[in-house]
Amino acid sequence: MPVFRALSKVAKQALLAPACGCQPLTVAIRNISFSPRQVTSGSDASFHSVSFSETDHPKVLITGGLGQLGVGLAKLLRKRFGKNNVILSDIRKPPSNVFHSGPFIYSDILDYKNLREIVVNNRITWLVHYSALLSAVGEANVALARAVNITGLHNILDIAAEHGLRLFVPSTIGAFGPTSPRNPTPDLCVQRPRTIYGVSKVHAELMGEYYHHRYGLDFRCLRYPGIISADSQPGGGTTDYAVQIFHDAVKTGKFECNLKPDTRLPMMYIDDCLRATLEVMEAPAESLSMRTYNINAMSFTPEELAKEVQKQLPDLQVTYEIDSVRQAIADSWPMNFDDSNARNDWCWKHDYDLPELVQTMLNFIGSDSRIAQAN
Repeated sequence: MPVFRALSKVAKQALLAPACGCQPLTVAIRNISFSPRQVTSGSDASFHSVSFSETDHPKVLITGGLGQLGVGLAKLLRKRFGKNNVILSDIRKPPSNVFHSGPFIYSDILDYKNLREIVVNNRITWLVHYSALLSAVGEANVALARAVNITGLHNILDIAAEHGLRLFVPSTIGAFGPTSPRNPTPDLCVQRPRTIYGVSKVHAELMGEYYHHRYGLDFRCLRYPGIISADSQPGGGTTDYAVQIFHDAVKTGKFECNLKPDTRLPMMYIDDCLRATLEVMEAPAESLSMRTYNINAMSFTPEELAKEVQKQLPDLQVTYEIDSVRQAIADSWPMNFDDSNARNDWCWKHDYDLPELVQTMLNFIGSDSRIAQAN
């Protein structure tokens, strides 16, 4: 017993020693993150996935994984980290090809307990949060957008902070408003969006930064421009005309655009977007001067895009039937992004400009259409 009392005294003195002698202890405590929603059960498996060595692969959970970006990111991450280290999740039934391509799990971000169990049981270390209602869809159902985009985010933040996860939440050009500088739009400026989607994304940026400073959460965020992908259908976003034009050009030779021909918006091919997401997640923490970055590749108008497509398909007929809701949204968004901080801090560089984008999209959709006709 005297031996145990002596050891206990030494341990207490070590914990109470001056700061100059306890740097390792400070670092160890910092690595265990806490969120406002504290754990009450002593038998819970909390904090077991707090840290992993640099040589280990992360265990990744992607929420909203059946959207435009989730499936593509899962494919990219599985190539890098192994199929079983990346779990897609959603509240919808996945198509067969997605279900058989790697782990998939049902996950409702509004169900805090279920989400927390998934993180603990699967030893998740990275969380990519794609669940959200997009701009035009969100305006049609504000209450649902508020629940998914804001309440769901709070669940994600608390769980990520509690379990020491590296968290990625995408933001968007929609996080800016009509009073923001539009050409170019810097990382830091006035943000007064006029859509529930934009408001929720500003909320996500600020809450993520707050959790980083308050709880040490490793929060990372990119403001995506309009994302163009050949292997997914338009999903209700204001920039989705730039996807629809390729499908209509190949299938019917006619395209009706719902934005004015001179509406300039920043855009990016999906391969660049997914690679940027992976690169910012892998970037050393000390290289990040901020938690939310603009990224950009190109900026064009519907008229410029149509002319580039017509170089390949001269018979394409383009008309304009303006959607007032989408046009008002687009007119409040940036025309061009200043992404110099991303290029300087973690060496972001895009691969696709407008000519490469058009050629790639037409090759993909054209070949897909020919295969469908043959079948």
